[in-house]
Amino acid sequence: MKLSVFVEIEKPIEEVWNAIIDFENCSNYIESIIKLEIIDQPIDTLLGFKWKETRVMFGKESSETMWITDYVENEYYQTRAESHGSIYISRLSVEGVGENTKLTMSFTTEAQTLIAKIFSVCLGFMVKGSMRKAVFKDLVDIKNHLESH
Repeated sequence: MKLSVFVEIEKPIEEVWNAIIDFENCSNYIESIIKLEIIDQPIDTLLGFKWKETRVMFGKESSETMWITDYVENEYYQTRAESHGSIYISRLSVEGVGENTKLTMSFTTEAQTLIAKIFSVCLGFMVKGSMRKAVFKDLVDIKNHLESH
C-alpha cells in the first residue's frame, strides 16, 4: 500500500520543520498521539533517532517503535517501523509554496509474511482509506497548531 497526503500551512519552512521534529512535544498538538517515548537520541543528527509512539488507531491503542533512516534538514525525514509482518516507511517533507509551506506525508507498507500479504490483498483497500484519513488528520493537527500562533 502506498499513499501520500498534504496540507498547505501559512508558515515558513523553518517553522514547519521545527514543529515536525519536535518529538518531545508533538503529543500536545497531534490528537491521536497519546504518548511518545524517546529510545535513542543521537547528538547533532536526526539519523538513528528512535522512539516508541502510542496512538489511537482504528479505535484502539497501538504502540510502534520507529526510527529515522534518512533526512535532509528543512526538506524531509524518513522513518521505518516493523510490525505485524510488515515494514512501514513514512516520509514527512516540507516544500516552499511562496511564503507558505506544503507539508506532505507519504506512507508505504511492504508485507513480509504470508499472513500480512493475504491481509493486504483482502483488506488493503479498506485500510488505505482509513490510513489516508488518519494521516490527513495528523497533518491538519500540525497545521492548526502552527497557524494558531
